[in-house]
Amino acid sequence: EDVIMSAVGGMNVSETIEGRERYPINVRYPRDFRDSPNKIGRVLVPTPGGAQVPLSMVADIKLTRGAPVIKSENARPNAWVYVDISSSDIGGFVQRAKKVMNSQLKLPPGYTLTWSGQFEFMERAQKRLEIVVPFTLVLIFLLLYFNFQNLAEPVIVMLSIPFALVGGIWLIYFSGYNMSVAIAVGFIALAGVAAEIGVLVMTFIDQEIQHTRKNTPAAKLTDRQIMEAVFRGTSERVRPIAMTATAIIAGLLPILYGSGTGSQVMKRIAAPMVGGMVTTTVLCLLVVPVIYGTYMQIRERLRK
Repeated sequence: EDVIMSAVGGMNVSETIEGRERYPINVRYPRDFRDSPNKIGRVLVPTPGGAQVPLSMVADIKLTRGAPVIKSENARPNAWVYVDISSSDIGGFVQRAKKVMNSQLKLPPGYTLTWSGQFEFMERAQKRLEIVVPFTLVLIFLLLYFNFQNLAEPVIVMLSIPFALVGGIWLIYFSGYNMSVAIAVGFIALAGVAAEIGVLVMTFIDQEIQHTRKNTPAAKLTDRQIMEAVFRGTSERVRPIAMTATAIIAGLLPILYGSGTGSQVMKRIAAPMVGGMVTTTVLCLLVVPVIYGTYMQIRERLRK
């Protein structure tokens, strides 16, 4: 039996590593020595006395039809169907496939259908993201609250984050990427950068408003004075914000157009950030100052 297994089926003697994949190295007889029952019968088998005799002298060799290989998992027979997806995201494909299966396929008693592979990994990652994403947003809000010491200004920064994500969504759409865990990670990173830029803009605007208040003899600032202070504070941050956005985009472009190992994952992390930095730069210089200026005007009117 050992002779037949090593001569015909082969024996794994080592393994080779190709990137992240491992492949066994199998050694067996050349095909010319095992492609017919007669040639297999010539395989020499050692005897207890040390002599070697042909296999045909100790066994009958013939071709017969055998049962196919039956795979099992947890003592239950199973079969695998492999699907490669290129035109849709995995989650959307599985949802549509489930609807088709439920409407057109009726499983016999004792049969079950399970979706596994990358979809199973994606479901696990999505469950983690359901905890990570809200926790990240709450953490950003708390850090903003500790910085400004009030609720209104952190809310203004958080309201600017959805506008900043617009560029990332558009770049993902034009790149043909489907929603995945890697893209969600990119959006989380983009949200942090957008919040940071918004804080810088509002901090400089607030400094200009305080400077204007010190140089104004009146008890309250007028709407015009507030908007002028907003304009000056925003103007001071144009160059630093543009430099920050340019540096981030320049650092991510090699990743976005890379083709090495792991590039498919890294591209999807970089795409939301590259597209989002463009809209973040514009919106943090336009939307945030306008919202914050309007808030300061209302606050100044209510001031006693």
